[in-house]
Amino acid sequence: MTLPSVDAIQAMDRAALIATWTDFFGTPVPKNLSQPFLRRFLAFEVQARQFGGLPKTFLKDLKRQVRAAAQGTGPGIEPGGRLLREWDGVTHSVEVIRGGYRWNGEIYRSLSSVARAITGARWSGPRFFGLVEHRP
Repeated sequence: MTLPSVDAIQAMDRAALIATWTDFFGTPVPKNLSQPFLRRFLAFEVQARQFGGLPKTFLKDLKRQVRAAAQGTGPGIEPGGRLLREWDGVTHSVEVIRGGYRWNGEIYRSLSSVARAITGARWSGPRFFGLVEHRP
């Protein structure tokens, strides 16, 4: 298959973009993809095929991060757990719930947003609550 140029992709109408997608991937275009997105995606694919894609070191690091995320290398606290932290003379108790954290009767999606609510400053939530070591 002859690869179209990026300029040719930019000039294609929707039907041509869909045909190019089908030639490249052998599958139908996912529903609701806009023409601008299709153009960007196909242009990237052309460049990846011409120049060899992403660097191997990047792909290796990406795979490592995916494995680490799948193994749950985050804070590792299960729903029902509690985190305690003293700040400005007040002890704060945060309950770990499914999908987030409860503090002062409000639900937060991340520990960092809880830390921000407590301190008024941007903090890494896991670091604020002592779940990761500080490395200078």
